[in-house]
Amino acid sequence: MTMPTLLDVIAAAERLRGRIVRTPLVSSPSLSGTRTSSVFLKLETHQTTGSFKLRGVSNMLLLSGQNAKGFVAASTGNHARALAYAAQQMGKPCTVCMSKLVPENKVQAVQALGANIKIVGASQDDAQEEVDRLVLSEGLLAVPPFDDKRVIAGQGTIALEILAENPHIDTLLVPLSGGGLAGGIAMAAKSIKPSVRVIGISMAKGAAMVASLQAGKPVTVTEEPSLADSLGGGIGIPNHYTFDLCKTYLDDTLLLTEDEIAAGIRHAYRYEQEIVEGAGAVGIAALLADKVRSSGTVAVVVSGKNIDMAVHQALISENQKI
Repeated sequence: MTMPTLLDVIAAAERLRGRIVRTPLVSSPSLSGTRTSSVFLKLETHQTTGSFKLRGVSNMLLLSGQNAKGFVAASTGNHARALAYAAQQMGKPCTVCMSKLVPENKVQAVQALGANIKIVGASQDDAQEEVDRLVLSEGLLAVPPFDDKRVIAGQGTIALEILAENPHIDTLLVPLSGGGLAGGIAMAAKSIKPSVRVIGISMAKGAAMVASLQAGKPVTVTEEPSLADSLGGGIGIPNHYTFDLCKTYLDDTLLLTEDEIAAGIRHAYRYEQEIVEGAGAVGIAALLADKVRSSGTVAVVVSGKNIDMAVHQALISENQKI
């Protein structure tokens, strides 16, 4: 099983041209100076569907989905939004399986993008079983959220854009969950500029990839509620690609408390005028918490904006209990 390479990422970038937003890389005066000399924010919050996920999903569908009857996935958030949008752009049907515990606002957000929603069971494991059944019974193409070469290559295009726009970047701060984003970016960035440091950042509660890297193999963890809910979940056992990519290419990992993540969300709103979900705010949060120091130039991947707005309002009003 061959790992994705820089050539896969370059091909993905060409494939995605005109189909995704080339998101802005903006200077952050509020984060530059004391903690590091210069900080830039890669705003995937400006991506269509509000997160980086559209890159990987679109690359997979363009490569392998032209002859598919339709697509299916188990997701409650950004992956589902991306799949629904990309399938709609291709004129193909899309089914998203969710458990009955998923809040109605999340169901409606995906449904609004044209997806057929199937509510199954009381967990995402139950939802995944329905995905597997639909693949066999209806011939739908399953679209995995991270552990897939085509998806990883799509996410890696973020590194190409960052280094093309600012080749002086010395350190990349990337949200770390299943490893498709962090692994893809780290592999692509280091293939272009081996000296660049790539740090994966997650929440202290239930960080599966960090626990797996510490154990030296993929392991399961107990999933806990977190403001960075998009970083939750397992990495898959077996894991085919992302564990090895993160093990090979990440220079370090960092874990953040809920209070630190909340501070990152507040800072993004007050000083950057950006609405950012918890997972997207972890790089900013790590800088604010003095967990990253660099005398060089830092790029922070701000991965998405799809936060519950009632939670966001409470956080920026500092009324939310963590």
